[in-house]
Amino acid sequence: MNQQTGGVMQQGRPELALQRRPFGSWLLGPADQGPRQLRIRTQLLLTFFSVGTNIIGASVVFVLTVFVLPGPPSNHELQLVRTIVFPGYFLLAVLVGAVWSTRYAVRKLAWMLEDRPTTRKEQIVTLRLPLRLTMIEMFLWLLATVLFGVLALIFQPDNLLRILITTFDGGVVTCTASYLLTEFALRPIAARALADQAPPKRLLAAGLKARTVFFWAVGSAVPVVGLMLTATLALIEKDVSATRLSVIILALGTVVLVCGWILTVLSAKSVVAPVRSVRNALAVIGDGELNVRIPVFDGTELGSLQSGFNRMAAGLRERERIRDLFGRYVGPDVVREALASDSLGGEERFVAVLFVDLVGSTELAAVRPPTEVVQLLNRFFELVVDEVDRHGGFVNKFAGDAVLAVFGAPAELPDPAGSALQAGRALARRLADELPEATAGIGVTAGTVVAGTVGDIRRHEYTVIGDPVNEAARLTELAKAVPGRLLASMTAVGESAPAEASHWKAGEEVTVRGRNRPTQLAIPA
Repeated sequence: MNQQTGGVMQQGRPELALQRRPFGSWLLGPADQGPRQLRIRTQLLLTFFSVGTNIIGASVVFVLTVFVLPGPPSNHELQLVRTIVFPGYFLLAVLVGAVWSTRYAVRKLAWMLEDRPTTRKEQIVTLRLPLRLTMIEMFLWLLATVLFGVLALIFQPDNLLRILITTFDGGVVTCTASYLLTEFALRPIAARALADQAPPKRLLAAGLKARTVFFWAVGSAVPVVGLMLTATLALIEKDVSATRLSVIILALGTVVLVCGWILTVLSAKSVVAPVRSVRNALAVIGDGELNVRIPVFDGTELGSLQSGFNRMAAGLRERERIRDLFGRYVGPDVVREALASDSLGGEERFVAVLFVDLVGSTELAAVRPPTEVVQLLNRFFELVVDEVDRHGGFVNKFAGDAVLAVFGAPAELPDPAGSALQAGRALARRLADELPEATAGIGVTAGTVVAGTVGDIRRHEYTVIGDPVNEAARLTELAKAVPGRLLASMTAVGESAPAEASHWKAGEEVTVRGRNRPTQLAIPA
């Protein structure tokens, strides 16, 4: 599955971030990794995060219960529970949790292992997988709370409240951190699930507001409530000294600050990663590269933001494709004119007109296969367009085997007549050298025309209308019978710059068909 990617900014090079860190971290690998590689990478991350967070959580609970919180010294039976049951349950819970979570995840992610698109139901299950896996850990922590509470009630009831507080609070904070890390590890899989389906209209995970309130409650409210309950225990214990109370407060304050900081950082990173991917992709689009797609790996409003960016980028690509296609038919200058104004009408412009027409095209079509005729025409048009573009002109029409080019409209030129004459000479030379089997007459003239958009409000065409257009067409007919196949009017030569005018000399004076005024011909010197 090939996707353009999003990631972190690197020294002003967002395109590198999009390529190297598609999901916000190098730990998650590239966007196009195979199913087996992705499964192994994800499994290793999930196992490492789960074991790591539970070890830290269990260690904090053990230290607080045994050495920090006020309460009577543990009796012999409770010490045995602490020495044997607590480590044994922890190891068993880690093993059971790993096997249970792995089997559940493999079953729910069968679509990924089979390398096929997701169904709607599989998409929803995949995005809710971090919550499901965290609920497995939460169940094991609640079971530990109940088990150790019952043992404390049996062997030393005075320590019941202390054990329940620390185990429950430790489980809540640990499972919350585990949820954030699980969501992080599953980003590539979530991106694949969302890539094959339209973005959901309803959120598939808790919204940003709900998540912010929840993480505040877990990172701040729960530890503070635990701290208040600890103060209650200290009040119950009559013989707690001031030094002991200070140590308790300092230790618990440190735990609260560290846990709150960890959860805040993890929560912030889960929000920043999607936003940063969009920011980097916007920077790439700002540099002119529209072929950008970022992976959608979030089920909240941030995922809607990512998918909205992808729709925007697709719209821009389609707009640019249409603009490019439109420009191929009418020319980029006309596209800019149409985008600037969609009204009908025109204006008088002084322009130069170049008309080119093949000689004997009817005979060519009669004696050659149609494919060869089309190839010949395309090669002929290629040379004409190349020279017209090179000299700043605009190909206005392809009329069968003829081409009408305009210099000075819609884009103005400093020397339209000189540019047209120079293009005519270059085109005549290239046709003789590169396409000798296609003989064409070339006529060039200059004058005032009406240039603009004509047609109907439903269909426009940019064109030039005026006597110079007709004159150029007639000069082309005459040019077919003269050496070099190129004729111009002295009007065009007189309007051109001296450097170009020096390449022409006056010829005879003729009255071409359709005009009542004579035309002074000009031929290349």
